[in-house]
Amino acid sequence: MVRDTYGEFWGYLNQPLKDLILEGNYLVNDVIRHSKYSFKDYSFIVFPYAKAYEGYLKQLFADLKFISHLDYISDHLRLGKLMSPNLVGRLGDRSLYKKIKEHGSKELADGIWETWKVGRNQTFHYFPHNYKALTFEEAEGIIDRIIKTMEEAYEKLKGDLRFKRLRFKNNS
Repeated sequence: MVRDTYGEFWGYLNQPLKDLILEGNYLVNDVIRHSKYSFKDYSFIVFPYAKAYEGYLKQLFADLKFISHLDYISDHLRLGKLMSPNLVGRLGDRSLYKKIKEHGSKELADGIWETWKVGRNQTFHYFPHNYKALTFEEAEGIIDRIIKTMEEAYEKLKGDLRFKRLRFKNNS
């Protein structure tokens, strides 16, 4: 079951991101779970969480100064490209993977990237030779992974002084 309560990171989220998660929770917990209809593909229930994940990462990276304000508001920023571990050499200082690794850890950078791949790329892209339909349980697992990755990124990166000054209240 998709959970309805979240940890400390919930206070960091802006209202549109909270709304996406709450609407996703409603869709999963109150509509789909009680429906007698069985879908062939439950990818659509991942969408609000994947969209919230993208918005959250953009907000987080802007607050950490990993991306500029212009990048944050741009319609052209390709977050997946900038987070790819395969493009670190080509992107150099623009690589978000490199920045996450330096400010957090390799495990965190890998986790954020893997969640992006599973929760967005592999869920929503369509390939005729590899149509990936999700069961309800698989979709719930991806949703849980997205939320856990958001919480982990918050916990591991909030200690950065620039980030702490920008968004967080004194928690001591």
